[in-house]
Parts: sequence; structure tokens; C-alpha cells
Amino acid sequence: MNLIRTEVQNAAIGVGIADEPTALDVFLKPGCAAAIWRKQTPQYVQSWLDKLPPDILPRGRVILQPHEVADTVQHLFDIAGMPTGSERDWLQSDITGLAEVFSNLLLARYLRLRLDVVKSNACRRFHIDSISARLICTYRGTGTQYGVSVDGAEPTRVFTVKTGAPCLLRGTLWPADPPSGLLHRSPPIEGTGQTRFVLVLDPVADPEDEI
Repeated sequence: MNLIRTEVQNAAIGVGIADEPTALDVFLKPGCAAAIWRKQTPQYVQSWLDKLPPDILPRGRVILQPHEVADTVQHLFDIAGMPTGSERDWLQSDITGLAEVFSNLLLARYLRLRLDVVKSNACRRFHIDSISARLICTYRGTGTQYGVSVDGAEPTRVFTVKTGAPCLLRGTLWPADPPSGLLHRSPPIEGTGQTRFVLVLDPVADPEDEI
């Protein structure tokens, strides 16, 4: 694990790099704006995912408790018509595991879970989300892109998170100072024929506030 840089012009820009889930606690350090777990999807699962027709990739958005993730993901897979097998079992287990790691790290009683299928330039502008924190894992297609903002300008150097690697990002509602100076975006893929399959997790304090 290491933390790459920490602060620029009173903004946190550190990016923690973890090789195992326990090392993601670097995300809680004051100068850290993001953390990336260098996890790889098994090749047999990646090949299966990349070949699936886009119309059977699962979509959904739900607020739930962490212990409900496994059953909910299975239900979303069933609705989409995703074929059963060891590849699907691995994916369900991985999403469930990421939810557990993320909720334990942030002491989140509830999560907003989102599965997105993206074919266009969704969220193509660099930004910081109006939340406390977010986990993004791109299971298929190009990963999330990020860079440092200087004086509010768009990043001049852009980095791309590898496919299958979970990325934790601070939002504008992160309670500690300094605020994040790290912006991110979905990669511009419109016109390329690419389809992305993305997991997004946000901590939710009170589900009633989300209604």
C-alpha cells in the first residue's frame, strides 16, 4: 500500500493504492482523496462478461442493508436473464464482498447500490459527487478516469482505473478537511461501440432521507 502525494493548495489529492482489502483504510487518512484496490477479475469471468449481449447485463438501483446485497444482486441478475454458471456466481460474490468491505470501512448501515449499463458519454465532465464517498468498479469496458484539479480547472493529466479494480472516491460531503481536489468522470465512449458494466455503491445514513 502507498499514498501518492497528499495535498495541493489546501485540497486533498492523495490516491491510496492497495493490494488487499484491509489496506483500503488508507482512504480514511486526511490527505487521501481516493483509494484503488489493484484487484483483477479472473480471465474466464472477464471473457464471459465481455461477450454477453448488452441487453442481458443487469441494471438496477436500490437502497438496502449490506446483508441484503447478495439476494438483491441475484434477483437483478435473474430479472436481466443473465445466464447461470460459475462466472455469474463469481460476479455475485464479488459484488457482495465489495459491499461488505465498503460498508465496514465507512460504518455504513445502509448502501445505495447501482448497477449501470453505459453505452454513451454518461457523466463525461470531470466533477466531484455531492455525497460523502463512493465506490465504483467497472466490470466491463474502460474504467473511471480521474485527475487533479488546480484552481478549479479540469485536470491536464488524466488517469484511468483498470477494469475490475474498485475505486473509492471522496465527495463534497466528506466530513473531514481538507476537501478533495481530485475530479473524476466516466470515460467518453460514445461512437466506439463499447458497453460498460459498472457497480456503484454509496453510503446512506437514513433511507427515509432518500425518498
